Amino acid sequence: MTDLFTSKAPVFKVDGQVKGELARDVSQLAIEEATDGLKSLSLLLIAEGPQDNASEEKLLYLDGEIIDFGKVLEVSIGSTDDSRIIFKGPISAIEVQFSEGAEPHVQVFAEDKLMDLRMTRRVKTWENMSDTDIANAIASANGVDADANATGPTYKVVQQWNQSDLAFLRERARLIQAEVWFENEKLCFKTRGNRSATTISLVQGNNLRDVRIRADLAHQRTKIKTSGYDASQRDQIDEEAGAETIEGEISGGRTGPGILQQAFGERISYRVRENPLIADEASAWAKAEMLRRCRGFVSVLGMTDGTPDMIVGSRLNLSRVGKPFEGDGYYVVRVRHTYDLEHGFVTHFEAQRPTINAGA
Repeated sequence: MTDLFTSKAPVFKVDGQVKGELARDVSQLAIEEATDGLKSLSLLLIAEGPQDNASEEKLLYLDGEIIDFGKVLEVSIGSTDDSRIIFKGPISAIEVQFSEGAEPHVQVFAEDKLMDLRMTRRVKTWENMSDTDIANAIASANGVDADANATGPTYKVVQQWNQSDLAFLRERARLIQAEVWFENEKLCFKTRGNRSATTISLVQGNNLRDVRIRADLAHQRTKIKTSGYDASQRDQIDEEAGAETIEGEISGGRTGPGILQQAFGERISYRVRENPLIADEASAWAKAEMLRRCRGFVSVLGMTDGTPDMIVGSRLNLSRVGKPFEGDGYYVVRVRHTYDLEHGFVTHFEAQRPTINAGA
């Protein structure tokens, strides 16, 4: 849990050295991450200050001394003894802004280590490998360690056609509902049940400053079907996943497929973009698509007092948000930490839950 006495101002390091100038001149800061990986940072700095002899003002941060391409920018927020690093990555863009009657600003952009994967493209055939195997191999090819644990089939052949390694991993993750991120100097590729993160309680009217929660049947289905053709067996492939797919992730409550069946009857969707070559592939993809829809039944858009402990994958317990939506089971899928001189440190988030409470 976030300490009540946690500092609400960011601390900046560049290449491992604390740079108090950045904390002094920060105007706006935004750090964002989602389940598909690549954490990004945008830092707006007031870029005018005194010369060394204090006789006149000079333009700051464009001489390469502090801010320069490739330098590693690290941002932490928290008490001195228990601060949390909320971003670490190389600077990839620098912008200067001039406006009549206003101070000049320099805006700095940075991305985490997954930027290397975004900028590496290849044409490659992967044979007799699972998605976990592919993630491990891509990590090795990019010179980083991997922490991969994603449930899924082994494929005879997978083709990477002039895709960046990041785009390719995101595609593999989408097929089996895995998540991609970079943490502790490792490329992480895991299905949701294998991802660990913080647990946070939020109370509407207290640390939960603004929240919108919706239970929506628009994208719910009672079944997902996937079809293909197994050339080796010379037989058609027909696999399906139903409401039972989500049961392993819940401990009660009413699911989207269950409510949909009761309110409108059976509604079936077909996964047609992919062509499975064996039944195991079709089964895994049908289950993954069913999970994606079920997990998004209840969606949350919220804003808290700055919560540095919140990351993608955090589990939330919400209080005072109405009977259907009370309690735990919420999973954070997007986080945006912001800091500015008017509002201080604020955390915006998106979360999902597959159920509303029984009796609601």
